[in-house]
Amino acid sequence: MIDPALARTIRLVGIDVDGVMTDGGIYLGSVDGAPLEFKRYEIQDGLGIALLRQAGLHVGIVTGRVSDSVRLRAAELGVDDLSQHPDGFKLGGLLAIAERHGVPLAETAFIGDDFPDLSILRRVGLPVCVGNAVPEIRRECRVHLEREGGRGAIREFAEMLLKARGDWESTWQAYVAARSLPTDAQR
Repeated sequence: MIDPALARTIRLVGIDVDGVMTDGGIYLGSVDGAPLEFKRYEIQDGLGIALLRQAGLHVGIVTGRVSDSVRLRAAELGVDDLSQHPDGFKLGGLLAIAERHGVPLAETAFIGDDFPDLSILRRVGLPVCVGNAVPEIRRECRVHLEREGGRGAIREFAEMLLKARGDWESTWQAYVAARSLPTDAQR
């Protein structure tokens, strides 16, 4: 559970990629010498991100790898910010995102799973871990999700946070309503 008073202070949600948005697996290959990388993303997590954004929260993806797959997924989801650092340094990326939106880390949640996330989890107001997080990360987090990374953990968090804020019902209803009215193109 998330304390409702704390939940109402959260204005930015940062999300790790490998092990949180994905199950941590990476498919690497090449075609005609050009490297290819594929990751599997959970559709329900994408909806969780959409619901956070629908509720007026900023969402930023912070990863310690550079990946076209992540860039494409971030664009598809319309996330506010993406930070990809090639050497695994994530804290600077989240600090830049928070500064860009004028949000202090005390009003930021971050969902992580492993050691590269620790520098962030120790500084944010609401540190969150997925169900498959390593024990050292679990010890640092206030919220322990049941679902594993890449298996609906972000959706679980979105629902938990929005319910604690008192925004769940209105947010999902608005999301459904916006997609239930025919547009001119559909008529």
